[in-house]
Amino acid sequence: MSSHLVARVILLTGPSGSGKSSLAARTGLPILRLDDFYKEGDDPTLPALPSGIGTDWDSPASWNADAALAAVAELCATGRTDVPEYDLSSSSVTGSTAVQLDGAPLFIAEGIFAADIAARCAGLGLLADALCLSRGAVTTARRRFVRDLREGRKSVPFLLRRGWNLMRAERHIVARHSALGAHVCDRDEALERITGARYEPIPVRV
Repeated sequence: MSSHLVARVILLTGPSGSGKSSLAARTGLPILRLDDFYKEGDDPTLPALPSGIGTDWDSPASWNADAALAAVAELCATGRTDVPEYDLSSSSVTGSTAVQLDGAPLFIAEGIFAADIAARCAGLGLLADALCLSRGAVTTARRRFVRDLREGRKSVPFLLRRGWNLMRAERHIVARHSALGAHVCDRDEALERITGARYEPIPVRV
């Protein structure tokens, strides 16, 4: 039996601070924040930093990919889903909220691990596109630090240490997203591809 999806998803990923959230907002499309699917700080499956002290929040193992995929699939099938509200400063879920498409045939799911579900979304017929923003390691590091400091996401020593490590690793981060199926591009190309996806028909799911 075949069924019609009501929407498709554009996965938007890239290094932390690359401008995913601002780009998503600029499109005017509904947004699913995939970073709200981080595991909570007391989860025993959280990965440790190489030093063994503290949690490696930049590892995909710190993120609940199955729950994120389920939310994407429900949005594509019904146009609505409930998602957690995650507080990065306390590493905890503080509530939940509803995401509704209100008839939009396309939405953006953005987060630093979005590419980790690209193949599964494609296999389910949900994927319109998968994009990885890349703006240069120095620019991204500066944006990331200013944002994280303004939002009080973690302590300043943690932000400085993490920022330095991420800046050095950015080339490998982008390469990983690409290997997972995300098209690496700048903001302007991403907007062009998103505009093009608006006019593609929604496939019938068998």
